[in-house]
Amino acid sequence: MRWKPYDIPSSDNVVDFVQGLHTVCGAGDPKARNGIAIHVYLCNTSMVNLCFYNSDGNFLFVPQQGRLKITTEFGKLTVDPNEICVIQQGIRFSIEVEGPTRGYILEVFDAHFQLPYLGPIGANGLANPRDFLTPVAWFEDRDVPEGFRVVTKFQGKLFEAKQLHSPFDVVAWHGNYAPYKYNLEYFMVINATQFDHADPSIFTVLTCPSNKPGVAIADFVIFPPRWAVQDHTFRPPYYHRNCMSEFMGLIKGNYEAKEDGFAPGGASLHSIMTPHGPDYKCFEGASNGELKPVRVADGTQAFMFETSLSLAVTKWGEETCQKLDHTYYECWQPLKKHFDPNWKPE
Repeated sequence: MRWKPYDIPSSDNVVDFVQGLHTVCGAGDPKARNGIAIHVYLCNTSMVNLCFYNSDGNFLFVPQQGRLKITTEFGKLTVDPNEICVIQQGIRFSIEVEGPTRGYILEVFDAHFQLPYLGPIGANGLANPRDFLTPVAWFEDRDVPEGFRVVTKFQGKLFEAKQLHSPFDVVAWHGNYAPYKYNLEYFMVINATQFDHADPSIFTVLTCPSNKPGVAIADFVIFPPRWAVQDHTFRPPYYHRNCMSEFMGLIKGNYEAKEDGFAPGGASLHSIMTPHGPDYKCFEGASNGELKPVRVADGTQAFMFETSLSLAVTKWGEETCQKLDHTYYECWQPLKKHFDPNWKPE
């Protein structure tokens, strides 16, 4: 499945973050604390005297258009496109925007996001701990006689209460249970340098591991600008079936395997064991091009929410948003068979 860019509300339809939060797909059950949900947010106005907290799990924000100014009980964060932010379960926050705003959210019910185990890579590489930022303490002592609205997501539904003061009155905090942000430009890319492909896990920024070794409840993976230098190799992502579900989004630019039809602000879902890979144009170009060192994905940032769970699409994702691209399969239709049983290496 592929979605065209999700519509941001028009200027005559005022929508804040809570009103503009839509679930595209998911799996599991927040009541059992197992599973994930994938959302998009589509808004154009700030939350005023309103905060939100998630009782079900942790939110990983991936802004695509528009800056997020996030006030939390721990302080303030400014998050731009090509940055990410994680706000953990139970933390109250309010989002201020500066105009039309769009982005993606990965929610996990089980545990917290963490850095992936680096194995033979060793101490340094991928997303380095030093590049993650947490807010400094900030507070306001502000009464709100008309009522400050507090909205929570609990067991997948929204509940609201009112109080007479701002909840952002935490003067100081300590410990390590705090929201954080990360700039994707700081990701230290590792890639194959002689032949073949390394597993795409080398592009993992954050993971939420399961109880089964080597299998994730969810991985957040990016496909950043990098060099491609392999010899005797079809360099784009190869055709495959996967034991994981792959939900992809595009922050900016053109994704190398599908430069046509996959646009910033849109998405795609390749379900468990559903075959997929580069479109016809990409296949022909990579099969016939000279294998010299080239830059890949400059000016582009694609990402993937990958999960071992089988994702179900919501009614909003399949029908209400009216963005499902029913012609997606056509990108593979021109592919031709090239197999020659008589061919031998020179």
